[in-house]
Amino acid sequence: MRGICRFVLVFGVWMLLVWPFERGTGSIRIQDAAVGVGVALIAAVVMRGTRGEERTVLLGPVRLFWLAVYAVVLAWYIVKANVDVAYRVLHPAMPIRPGIVKVRTNLKTASAVTALANSITLTPGTLTVGPGADGVLYVHWIYVRTLDSEEATARIVGRFEWFLKRIFE
Repeated sequence: MRGICRFVLVFGVWMLLVWPFERGTGSIRIQDAAVGVGVALIAAVVMRGTRGEERTVLLGPVRLFWLAVYAVVLAWYIVKANVDVAYRVLHPAMPIRPGIVKVRTNLKTASAVTALANSITLTPGTLTVGPGADGVLYVHWIYVRTLDSEEATARIVGRFEWFLKRIFE
C-alpha cells in the first residue's frame, strides 16, 4: 500500500511539473505521462526499503515555531558566510587556509544529524564531507581557525545544534 501511495505521489508531482502551461491547450502529452510513470515506478521501487521508523511530527506548534526561527537563523548565517567568502575571493592576497576538521554533535536522531549536515553544507565556506561514528562529522572549512575539535564544534555546529534539538528531538 505504501508503494502505491509513493507511486501516486511521485507521479502527481511529475505531472504538475510537466503540465503544458505554455501551450494553453490543457492537454497532457502521452510522452510526458509515460516518462512520469517510469520515474514514479523507479522511485517507488527504490524507496520501498525505507520505513521512516524515526518519524518526527513537525506539526506541533512549538516545533513549527522553532522551525520558523531556525529558517531565519540559517538564512542569516548563509548571508554572513556569503559575504565572508566574497571577501576572501576578492581580497588580493586571497586569505584562505582550507582544511578538514572533526566536529562532534549531540544530536541523536538521523533526521537531526542530516539537517545539521545540510545546514553546514548550505553555509558557504563549509562543506560536510562525511559522517563518522558516534556523532562525529568531518567538515571542510575554507579558513581553518582552529584544529581543536571542541572549538571547531563550537564555531561550526554550535550555532545550529540548539535549534535542531528543539525541532527534531
